[in-house]
Amino acid sequence: MKKTILQFVLVLGIMAWSSISAWAVDVTLLTDEGQPRPGAIAVAERNLAELLTEINRAQKAGTDLNNGFLKMDDFARKSLSRLWAVTPFYCDDTEVVERCWIFRDGSMMVNHIPLIITPKTDDFGMGNYQEGVAEFDRNGRITDFRLSLTAHNGLSMENCGTADVENEHVIWQQVERFRTAYNTKDLGTIERMFSDDALIITGNVVQVRTLSDSQAAQYKVVYNRQNKQQYLNNLKKCFARNNWIDVKFDPIGSNGEQGGCAGITRSTKDPTKYGVRLRQTWKSQHYEDEGYLFLLFEFPPQGDPIIHVRTWQPEWVGGNRNNGGVHQEPDNDISTLGGFGF
Repeated sequence: MKKTILQFVLVLGIMAWSSISAWAVDVTLLTDEGQPRPGAIAVAERNLAELLTEINRAQKAGTDLNNGFLKMDDFARKSLSRLWAVTPFYCDDTEVVERCWIFRDGSMMVNHIPLIITPKTDDFGMGNYQEGVAEFDRNGRITDFRLSLTAHNGLSMENCGTADVENEHVIWQQVERFRTAYNTKDLGTIERMFSDDALIITGNVVQVRTLSDSQAAQYKVVYNRQNKQQYLNNLKKCFARNNWIDVKFDPIGSNGEQGGCAGITRSTKDPTKYGVRLRQTWKSQHYEDEGYLFLLFEFPPQGDPIIHVRTWQPEWVGGNRNNGGVHQEPDNDISTLGGFGF
């Protein structure tokens, strides 16, 4: 009898192990040549492997994440939960081998974690493939998990711009959090990222009255200025009327949208100010557009960078790229540091 029970328990154990191994993920983090390898990187590897394995388990089982046992702080736990509430996803690779960025304070960051998005509804606007970003404190505990910018954009931000590398990465992190906050309709995070005196400028396309019916319709862009509270009030209404929102950022080079650098520049007048130029694609349940986004960040003496200026202008007027729209280049008066006196 005892032998039968022991065999039964052994079979259950083997089945459980086989089930777990089917979605388990191994993680190897690499450092740059000549970069000291901190002891905490091994802890970060284990913690990220546990996180990705749990993500795969929950996605395959169709359940909520059991993130109570994961080595992550409250911010990372809430950020992951918000993402999961919008749409589940899973890691497509059984072995993740990625470069680990190690910062001066000992914190670490890993980009390009391969994820497959699995929408809850067929009309969800997000594409199937996304990349994740994980951040760790100096002890290897996970402090953030979010969706990344596109791989192309990430490379552009790493290799371009006039800012020092360390601050470029901080800005990159903030821009990714900014995008993720829109996709998860996280109004609180967006509110904290803007300064109290933030300036928000948004361009709208309007049709100009023509002299006769034979003339083609003409369009112009009218710019609206909002303060922080007005912008948040309008954004709250937008979140309420759309079940899903999918925002993507792509690089803007020196020649408009034609590749090149993402346009991170540092002010020569005030070294605490940085400008970021991006091309934004916005899709939601009831509305979509394409345009140019400019963000003016300030690095305070302490804490994360804050946004003082956000401007948006349409890329197309009188239609879009598929139905006769007229293409517009970014307006340097509102999409560069120079346009705001920096």
